Amino acid sequence: MPVSRKKVILRKLSRDWLAGYLPPSDFVSNEHVEMLDLAGKLVLVALSEVKWICFVRDFQSGDTGQPERLLRKTFVTRPRTQGLWIRVRLKDNDLIEGLAQNDLSLLDAEGLFLNPPDTRSNTQRIFLPRQAVAELDVLAVIKTGPRRGPADALQEDLFKPQNTSI
Repeated sequence: MPVSRKKVILRKLSRDWLAGYLPPSDFVSNEHVEMLDLAGKLVLVALSEVKWICFVRDFQSGDTGQPERLLRKTFVTRPRTQGLWIRVRLKDNDLIEGLAQNDLSLLDAEGLFLNPPDTRSNTQRIFLPRQAVAELDVLAVIKTGPRRGPADALQEDLFKPQNTSI
């Protein structure tokens, strides 16, 4: 068992939820999630029952219906941070957008991690099991850093001295 554990809210497809602790990654084994609940007991949840796992700042949300506090599930404007802008429709027809890493972790057999649209909410990161996903759309690839477009390439020859023979 890993030493480091993060606070999570595990939401089932049946709308029930559990609060507990999980390691930041590699928490799925044999199609089950092994979660340490708030009483310190190890709880085994089948991955096929999980809608999402939200890594949260705290458990005290004040709202017993939705402790993960996902107030905004879609981006209002184009995201500014680097990654894949993804829209996911889950099996219960819930729609959520987020930013995923643009690397091989997207091909993970168990599911994918998303950063939610509202970074100030209680939820910092979301794990979506592959079994809970009904449809996945990549909306954009967001890159940061210097942009070099075709206009920059054309201007390279603009100030070179021209060979003029009379």
